[in-house]
Amino acid sequence: MRIALFEPEIAGNVGAILRLGACLGAAVDLIEPLGFAWDDRRVRRAAMDYIDHVAVSRHAGFEAFKAAAGARRLVLFTTKSAQSLYDFRFMPGDILLFGKESAGVPAAVAEACHARLCIPMQPQVRSMNLALSAAIALGEALRQTRPLPG
Repeated sequence: MRIALFEPEIAGNVGAILRLGACLGAAVDLIEPLGFAWDDRRVRRAAMDYIDHVAVSRHAGFEAFKAAAGARRLVLFTTKSAQSLYDFRFMPGDILLFGKESAGVPAAVAEACHARLCIPMQPQVRSMNLALSAAIALGEALRQTRPLPG
């Protein structure tokens, strides 16, 4: 299982997701450009020493990422979907894709995905924090596909 972040803008979110990946055994793909300097101390502060326990791959853009992903399913999490992640059947090789914090993903990226899912929430709110969304999605995907760590 992998988490992919499309053009993430906030170093703290990336750091928290790196820590999530380290704790639950999921690799993390970063699709550039990033909205911050990779050596930004905020990434390390959020990820702490967990950054040394997660496989991180950086990709020069979406096409480079797609080439590296090969035939694996891309599962996009978006507020523009009506299909709940709880009604979806995950597979062990899935890549959970999340868009940039301010704008999600462009239509061409969404079209390239095998599935588009949402996290059900109260109708009066727009969206969750990126790191929280990744944690909910990864937790459900792992629950369906393999025993959780520990």
